[in-house]
Amino acid sequence: MLLRKTLLGLFSVLFLLGCTTTDKNSPKKHMLWKISDSNSSVYLMGSVHFADRSFYPLDTVITNAFDASDELAVELDMSDTAVVKDIAVQTELLGKLEEGKTLAQILPEGLLSSFDSLCLSWYIPSEALYGYKPWAAAMTIGSIAVMRRGFDPRFGIDFFFLHRAHETQKKILALETVEEQVNALAGEGVPDSIGIYYLKSTIRDLRLMDSSITLMMESWKRGDDSLFRTAMYLGEEDGCAEDSLLQAVIDERVYISRNRKMAESITSFLSSDRKVFIVVGAAHMTGRGDNVLKLLRDKGLTVEQY
Repeated sequence: MLLRKTLLGLFSVLFLLGCTTTDKNSPKKHMLWKISDSNSSVYLMGSVHFADRSFYPLDTVITNAFDASDELAVELDMSDTAVVKDIAVQTELLGKLEEGKTLAQILPEGLLSSFDSLCLSWYIPSEALYGYKPWAAAMTIGSIAVMRRGFDPRFGIDFFFLHRAHETQKKILALETVEEQVNALAGEGVPDSIGIYYLKSTIRDLRLMDSSITLMMESWKRGDDSLFRTAMYLGEEDGCAEDSLLQAVIDERVYISRNRKMAESITSFLSSDRKVFIVVGAAHMTGRGDNVLKLLRDKGLTVEQY
């Protein structure tokens, strides 16, 4: 998730990060939670989808929890070539503008200028993205921005456990379908204003990407879910009322509605006494409001961070 932020907000959080001390007598925490009912439990791991070698090896607390589980559940099984191909097909199908239309005709003049300038500075022909809808262009430049800073999806926490599942012959479960993920931003009834806002906020956030990504990755390594949450919402208070409404729509579609489904799946695993190790984006656990952990607690389940 690309972050909205301000210099003031970023400085205050970085100052907090630098001054935070860890009690040597307190056990180290991770982005790992044990979810339990009266007689069964599952593990829930918060992932960063892009990472680097510095994240490894993972702590034995995490790998032991995986080893003690019989199945792995992920958002999508990205180790399945059919799934990867389907994502490409669906994104192309839903992300392309209709024949004869281009971003140059859709984007406000200021946003188009910012987009062209960004592509020029990255040596990307902006015309190569002109045939895509704003949300698809935003996701493309967002991914490029993260990878330009040395983070790679091949080192993502999801991929690590998918590889381990294949090695240990654990069953892999998908919590979502490709259509559900792609439709979060491209589904029927999503107004054009959502995609334009998504692109605008993505480009705006790039100004401080180096610092914000460093903050988010460090908080993940520390298992500091509170700081991770703070990083997610840096600068949001600076948006106008219209931006807040558009952001609320994105939050509902991309996070909250999916959080509800994830929580239901976890509840089902517990009801069936299945030992499942679940890996989903950390934002689903740390986001404000109805995040997955809150929804599980609301169901009366025990939630413990490890």
